[in-house]
Amino acid sequence: MTGPQENLQQAPASQEPEAAAQQASGAAEPQQESLYRIWESAQSRIDPKTLNLKEELVMLNRTAKVVKGGRRFSFAALVVVGDGEGHVGAGFGKANEVPDAIAKAAEDGKKNLIRVPLKGRTIPHPVIGKFGAARVMLKPASEGTGITAGPAVRAVLQMAGVQDVLTKVIGTNNKINVVKATIQGLSQLQSPEAVARARNKEVEEIIGSRKKRQATEGASPQPSSTPESQEAK
Repeated sequence: MTGPQENLQQAPASQEPEAAAQQASGAAEPQQESLYRIWESAQSRIDPKTLNLKEELVMLNRTAKVVKGGRRFSFAALVVVGDGEGHVGAGFGKANEVPDAIAKAAEDGKKNLIRVPLKGRTIPHPVIGKFGAARVMLKPASEGTGITAGPAVRAVLQMAGVQDVLTKVIGTNNKINVVKATIQGLSQLQSPEAVARARNKEVEEIIGSRKKRQATEGASPQPSSTPESQEAK
């Protein structure tokens, strides 16, 4: 009689790993959805054939595999593509030859193009892009400031058409993560027209509220007069 009782007691234990696996898979689904939103960001597919795209090589790494006959080299390339008019993308490619790796990366970048709303020569509002351990802060700048950024962030901003912007990289300096974080930040930008449509307001109301908020933040408080300062006078 002890045999069936032991089987009955062991049956729930065998189901626990399955339940734990289902819970783990259920918890991982929202994370996967959030990663997909980075590249989609409510944007329709962009046809690269209709754009005059340029390419810029950001990173080229060489790796070696030791085999019986010696070493076999392969190359990995990170390329940023864009038209300088509000469209930019980044791609990664691997091949046994440098030109093939660059070509694969460029084709991959054309599949990941996004639209970037611009405000003249700069971006509409501050934003922080995140990818992995990299954080990239992007802040609008006045005309003539230029692009204050490192090589990886500068390549993305130039290909997007941004000419005046302040940036800061926080965390890792890995070029792949920095480039993807920059593009993720640019994908969060919204034009005043898009914000007005989302809030059912006029564009003038959105622009006016932004100017009022900026003026309030930029106003410095006046020093209060104290008895000590009056005695000094």
